[in-house]
Amino acid sequence: MDVHSTGLGSAPPPETGAAGPRVHVEMAPVDGRMRVIELSGRVAGVKIERALERLGGVATAAELVRSCSRRRLRIALARGRVVRDGHGRYSLPDVDEALRAANRLSGVLCLDSAALYHGWKVKTLPQLPAVAVPRNRKLAPERRKGLRVRYVDVPADEVRGRATGYVRTVMDCAARMPFDEALAIADSALRAGDVTRRELVQASEQMPDRSRALCVRVAEAADARADNPFESVLRAIALEVGGLCVEPQVWIGDRRADLVDETSKIVLEAESFEFHGMRKHLRRDCKRYNAFVLGGWLVLRFAWEHVMFEPAYVRQVLESAVDLVSGGPDGRALDRPRQRPAA
Repeated sequence: MDVHSTGLGSAPPPETGAAGPRVHVEMAPVDGRMRVIELSGRVAGVKIERALERLGGVATAAELVRSCSRRRLRIALARGRVVRDGHGRYSLPDVDEALRAANRLSGVLCLDSAALYHGWKVKTLPQLPAVAVPRNRKLAPERRKGLRVRYVDVPADEVRGRATGYVRTVMDCAARMPFDEALAIADSALRAGDVTRRELVQASEQMPDRSRALCVRVAEAADARADNPFESVLRAIALEVGGLCVEPQVWIGDRRADLVDETSKIVLEAESFEFHGMRKHLRRDCKRYNAFVLGGWLVLRFAWEHVMFEPAYVRQVLESAVDLVSGGPDGRALDRPRQRPAA
């Protein structure tokens, strides 16, 4: 590793020990103080990138250290596996690469690439950057390679920095992306305080006919209370199940549940091993789940892999749960109106 290429400071020569080569790097750590830390082969396989991806591609230091130590975060920064942006947040290098792609084409980031630029979380990191360029722009195939190029005229008042503006980004995602992915982005935009639900609903009603219904659906379902994309995607699946009307982050007594249908008394929990893998977390969650069950609630737990890769299984479980609490298949007809928070 060439520590001088990181721009984080100089380093003494590497030492070799029984456990393999060790490299000392002087850098500015997460807490802002300069210190010398040791980078060894024993920590090279840290899964901080995986944790960051599951957090939606961007995260604060506090969110990251729930699953890894600050030392490991400093090491990932030094090795370029994680980058720190100007908002005091951390992301994977792909976000910076998308910005460079937009600059090369004199365009602006759009869709999920714009969402990441704004610091919002997404369901999955985009494989290729999405860039919007004017409709009359002529781009040679080699310049489009490795990019998702949209030929669309974006008014100046709908651009923020090097990306589409807040409301425009959410509406574009709602119109062109799957419901669960768009909902995760809309939830994150609301959670960040960059848009209001009233703004989203008003904008969705002004969208072209071909995409209005899609945008209205996302705007009306969006909720700032959703904790992360994992919960947003689980809620998106639940919203498609008749007879089930869940809301995020609801308190049941002195305990909070991820998703709750108060009428059917169904609790949905989004379980992530990275953030529930410690023994103290296991004990805490056992007490919480036991309290829910003893209070008459049906508790359903889903792993991140279930929600992200097996939505059909999740939907089947939810449909069966609705049947169970309603006394049989006929209960599927119980289609209550879905009440949303006031705009």
